[in-house]
Amino acid sequence: MSEMERDQDHKVTLAELQTQLRAFNQERDWGQYHNPRNLAMALSVEAAEVLELYLWSTDQGPQPPVASRVDKVPHELADVLICLLNLAEHAQVDLASAFQEKLAMNAEKYPASKVAGRMEKYSEYE
Repeated sequence: MSEMERDQDHKVTLAELQTQLRAFNQERDWGQYHNPRNLAMALSVEAAEVLELYLWSTDQGPQPPVASRVDKVPHELADVLICLLNLAEHAQVDLASAFQEKLAMNAEKYPASKVAGRMEKYSEYE
């Protein structure tokens, strides 16, 4: 990812992305298919497509394991984000607020002083 692309991540807000996506969906009359259940299923399918790109990777080898898959990663991740934004809108979830709240909860559950460098779940360390 270029420096310009990284900067772009910081210039576009979730609200702006959601506005763009809402207009895209309205132009195509796709809202009729969007309900939380279907969007949750679509999110799972799109996440599985990301997984598929890494299927059969080894720890020591390239990831994804097939060079032709590398350029597909950004698009599949974007599909996941599209589904997530659609689901958040239809479930009336403010993703930015939910993210901040969940990160704070995780900080309490996983204090850096106890878990830094460890992989255990919160219920497995002490």
